[in-house]
Amino acid sequence: MTTPWGEPELARFPEDPRNRLRAWDASDAYLLRHLAGRQPPPSGTVVVVGDRWGALVTALAAHRPTQITDSWLGQEATRANLARNGVEPGTVRLLTTQDAPPERIDVLLVRVPKSLALLEDQLLRLAPSVHADTVVVGTGMAKEIHTSTLKLFERILGPTRTSLAEKKARLIFCTPDPSLVRPPNPWPYRYTLPEDVGPVSGRTVVNHAGVFCADRLDIGTRFFLRHLPAGRGGGRVVDLGCGNGVVGTAMALADPKAEVLFVDESFQAVASAQDTYRANDVSGQAEFRVGDGLTGVPAGSVDLVLNNPPFHSHQATTDATAWRMFTGARRTLRPGGELWVVGNRHLGYHVKLRRLFGNSEVVASDPKFVILRAVRR
Repeated sequence: MTTPWGEPELARFPEDPRNRLRAWDASDAYLLRHLAGRQPPPSGTVVVVGDRWGALVTALAAHRPTQITDSWLGQEATRANLARNGVEPGTVRLLTTQDAPPERIDVLLVRVPKSLALLEDQLLRLAPSVHADTVVVGTGMAKEIHTSTLKLFERILGPTRTSLAEKKARLIFCTPDPSLVRPPNPWPYRYTLPEDVGPVSGRTVVNHAGVFCADRLDIGTRFFLRHLPAGRGGGRVVDLGCGNGVVGTAMALADPKAEVLFVDESFQAVASAQDTYRANDVSGQAEFRVGDGLTGVPAGSVDLVLNNPPFHSHQATTDATAWRMFTGARRTLRPGGELWVVGNRHLGYHVKLRRLFGNSEVVASDPKFVILRAVRR
């Protein structure tokens, strides 16, 4: 990436030479050009929110910025990119969306997330640290910045305007207003499940901001909950890509002898899963882990993996995440262990499962979704 401070070498994480997606986009470059031309230059405590692969903090490392991210993969990419470009460890402070933000922020840079709810939560958490002289600049591709995005900045921080578009990217300029009366933070959000979703019928779900379908049960998960395996009598179960943890919680309620591992790369998701599990007074054993799928889980140590894989990475449609999840499941399952997958019918997951496992069986289907079962031989 070419920046006013040099040309840092950047990569996504995990690195895959076959993956040609860049670790930065035009909105990152636009923001950096703006900062370089600003007088006076940025100074004081610099906080970067939502830096997807560490491009912004790597370029701004001389300012000793703080990065706040919801993505474990993004944080690992940042560590790798900082090391790749010779930045000393500790130069950039790495925080998650679950950590307390710095007490004072002099420069706030926001990479607009896909989730408006996550943006709302983060701005409300950061607002007490912002003062009248704080420089606030957001960035994103033009298709990611909507009227609702600008209204959110204005409602929480102060008067807001946008730049002209450059290479389909825009900047957001916000002038903090310390006298602004902010609304209370509505996150995390709690709701009660309907009565037709198996063991979790009528139970409580807790969603932190940014988790998929944070204010309701999505239809794919609803379908999955109605057809989960039953009567297994214990064993180690993984809710892979757990989101709010409702699937793993359902298994724990149906089988108190099961040991359930909740895994997601989103810090917000794992916090949601933990809160959902605890809100329902489940008596079994559970572990909650933020990471890259089943990396770090011992081979042959799992009896059942339940998975509703994503098929987007930010704005890109890709099956790379699903493929890593499936290969991780095959490695960690014991002989006879099973992977259950729910997905849109058109995604063709049965082809991948047959390639990996040598088998794939339809458990249930409707016009939109299919649940597949593959057995580790």
